[in-house]
Amino acid sequence: MRKIFKTAVAVFISTFSIIVNGQQQDYTKFVNPYIGSADHGHVFVGANVPNGAVQLGPSQIAQTWDKFNGWDWCSGYNYKSEEILGFTHTHLSGTGIGDLNDILILPANGKHHIHQAPFNKMNEGYGSKISKQNESVTPGFYKVLLEDYDIVAELTATERVGYHKYTYLKKDNPHLLIDLSFKMNWDAPVDTYLKLADNNTLVGYRFSKGWANDQKVYFAIKSSVKFKKVDFYNDSTSVDGYHVAKGEKIKAIINIDPSNTVELKVGISPVSTVNALENIATEIPHWDFEKTKKEAKDKWNNVLSKIDFKANDNTKTIFYTTLYHSYFAPTIFSDVNGDYMGTDKQVYNDKNHQNYTVFSLWDTYRALHPLMTILEEKKSKDFVSAMLKIYQQQGKLPVWHLWANETNTMVGLPAIPVVADAILKGLVDKNEIELAYEAIKKTALGSDFGLKYVRDLKYIPIEYMDHESVAWALEYAIADFGAYQAAVHLGKTEDAAYFEKRYKLYEQYFDKEVGHFVGRHENGSFRRPFDPLMAKHRANDYCEGNAWQYTWLVPQDVHGLINLFGGDKKFLAKLDEFIALPEHLDDASPDISGMIGQYAQGNEPNHHVPYLYAYAGEQWKGAALVHEAMTKYYTNEPAGLCGNDDVGQMSAWYVFSSMGIYPSNPMDGKYVFGTPLMQEASIKLPNGKVFNIKAKNHGNKNIYINNVRLNGKNHQNTYITHQDILNGGELVFEMSAKPNKKFGANKTNRP
Repeated sequence: MRKIFKTAVAVFISTFSIIVNGQQQDYTKFVNPYIGSADHGHVFVGANVPNGAVQLGPSQIAQTWDKFNGWDWCSGYNYKSEEILGFTHTHLSGTGIGDLNDILILPANGKHHIHQAPFNKMNEGYGSKISKQNESVTPGFYKVLLEDYDIVAELTATERVGYHKYTYLKKDNPHLLIDLSFKMNWDAPVDTYLKLADNNTLVGYRFSKGWANDQKVYFAIKSSVKFKKVDFYNDSTSVDGYHVAKGEKIKAIINIDPSNTVELKVGISPVSTVNALENIATEIPHWDFEKTKKEAKDKWNNVLSKIDFKANDNTKTIFYTTLYHSYFAPTIFSDVNGDYMGTDKQVYNDKNHQNYTVFSLWDTYRALHPLMTILEEKKSKDFVSAMLKIYQQQGKLPVWHLWANETNTMVGLPAIPVVADAILKGLVDKNEIELAYEAIKKTALGSDFGLKYVRDLKYIPIEYMDHESVAWALEYAIADFGAYQAAVHLGKTEDAAYFEKRYKLYEQYFDKEVGHFVGRHENGSFRRPFDPLMAKHRANDYCEGNAWQYTWLVPQDVHGLINLFGGDKKFLAKLDEFIALPEHLDDASPDISGMIGQYAQGNEPNHHVPYLYAYAGEQWKGAALVHEAMTKYYTNEPAGLCGNDDVGQMSAWYVFSSMGIYPSNPMDGKYVFGTPLMQEASIKLPNGKVFNIKAKNHGNKNIYINNVRLNGKNHQNTYITHQDILNGGELVFEMSAKPNKKFGANKTNRP
């Protein structure tokens, strides 16, 4: 009884402490938004709110002299650039393909330019030099001095509205440029429209073709000062004498007469300019920039305070920055009145759920969505509801969904794990459960990309799919485990038996002669010649990887994988060999990064690998590997990510791993132990409870778990469950510099 009382008191004190800290502590001060903005991180830098549709920030010149031909400007920004062309209202964060950067606005002085400046020739077009000492960014706020114009630009945002504040330190023919023709990377306009509605208001749209093959964004611009004169252009051709312009590349030069500052409110909508105006009127009905800026900061503090993370300042900064990046997407894709654009290009209305887009599911099903099931019950339900709408509109669950467009990017059926996990965790509305299962089943029973073979319980022959057949097959098997779990949960016995066979189809690709998953010919033979280190970009049996990196991609049935190798010892020996291999690869995809041996922290198929050691009884080895990955490849600097952030997945991996737990199988409700980086982490749950994780005797060398207590009781398992977390309570790791090799060695204590 006394132990129970002590535990209850500890939980109460922890809860009270978080509540107090949540009101008083500014968690945004621990965020460094520049992390991941250099090299290949591709993160968005600018002003936004959690999951906001508007991501308002600078767009730069995608420098074509770069090895990857501008690839490192996928977000529109790279830390090494020293210029800004203008400020755009939509961005992608951490992607490997570029798009968006819609509705460019630039405050300027002097000569009118309607074409962007070329690289290193800023005087030949629009745009301005900047310097890092005159640039600052915090969650919800961005500020920079445009040196060529002597204008201070400040930006903040709500969910659907970007708020600009421009202070003209010099008044030499002051004007604003709007360029709807501005393109970034793959995106290009096909139809643009701009109308002067009154002396303070412009409305319009931008339709474009790029990664999103048919993107439509409508907008409205409200100005705090009157427009003296508006000149429209279609590319270089002046459109004289009209208050409206329509064409492929519409632009406008707006002359103004500011007393000191000019403020703009730019609302966006996937549906109409009328809705864009309503979004402005609802979300920012005033002209108080500081008020909106504070509200944006408060929104960030609200989500960042969901985990009170105690560690040294450097680790704390990396942690809160990764948590910050975990809230960039999915992004809101509906108006304040509930209207949204469907994948079928029809307008729908839903006032019960928030609609979302930017589903980078091949990445985010692994950790970001599981993280949200802990922190964000309402959002997780809305994510699933949005996916079910997409299913109803396009006939299958999303693969990589972007602004009412299915891009079909990457391999497998990655929405199924998210929807199945939500069913298992009770995060699907009762009236949508049958629809959710229908969506899973119908998507799984498709015929594209080799599914016709999987449907008949066969392997995908390389005669049908010469490249990536193994990658597709392994990802299908993961999704099929989700279908199996959902069928079992809902009592659909016949379907469960069928999907159980499907999720084990990975076995048919295992070549015992070489000890890897290998593509197979129609006659049953395996591909020869075979080189497990060959990693040419998407030109082998794998996707952004090689045979070594795909050997472990069976998170849904790790014990089955162990059996293929002949037991724990052989499995562990293969894992050890994997980590000990040379890091270098010739002609490899840039996505294969963050190397430890052949383990690639910078790419998602390997994110669960350190935790596989626990399944074979050597959890301590996984602790050493995950510690090396966290401390080597996540740093407090602009190049602080070893690869693309992949719309938050790389960050979510760190959020989990730094607390000592990870959802190795994102559909079984278990979180496998690695090694914590903090002294304490308190998770505020949506149900009002708190789950507290402590690391006693923690230090730089004390990376091994000596023993564990859960709610005061000795805990022998090398994992906890989702329900353990939701119940609230306390998990205590006692750390040591030497591994306790007995911890988790017993098979009954493994995940």
